[in-house]
Amino acid sequence: MVKLNKIYTRTGDDGTTGLVDGSRRVKFDARMQAIGDVDEANSTIGLAAVAASDETARNLQRIQNDLFDLGADLATPGDDFTPSEMVLRVVASQVDWLEGAIDALNEGLPPLTSFILPGGSETAARIHVARATVRRAERSAVELDNAEAVNPQVLAYLNRLSDYLFVLARATNAGSDPLWVPGASR
Repeated sequence: MVKLNKIYTRTGDDGTTGLVDGSRRVKFDARMQAIGDVDEANSTIGLAAVAASDETARNLQRIQNDLFDLGADLATPGDDFTPSEMVLRVVASQVDWLEGAIDALNEGLPPLTSFILPGGSETAARIHVARATVRRAERSAVELDNAEAVNPQVLAYLNRLSDYLFVLARATNAGSDPLWVPGASR
């Protein structure tokens, strides 16, 4: 259980941050960038959740919880991705839940005939901002994976999450998405 009595520790005043294994990294390190981008994505999902319906808000809060798991996974360097009582790792069932949610949302939507513009309703627009932010977090995690090991389930989760948010935005707009009209302003 996490217990925070004091928010500031002053340990980061030297430009470093501690990881789960006790090691310290400079705050611009690729691992810290990925963790920060996941945190930002989680915040944008929270912004979308406050504008969403109850069921959608519950699903988004579930995802926010998963993103905390994912951040803990990224904060635990190493190449053993087996979860344990002491090591929190993203697991396949979290990715599977996203895939099932995508399929359920997509069932009632008309096929796409054009790229869509991020927007429509305010809630859908917030979801699109979250989607774009998740894609940045995914790029950071992939960049980190090129330098040091990242749990493959982290990469799969972030990839599926951006897909989920895209389909959720479409469902929120009830399939009446604003469509891209190539060259419309020429």
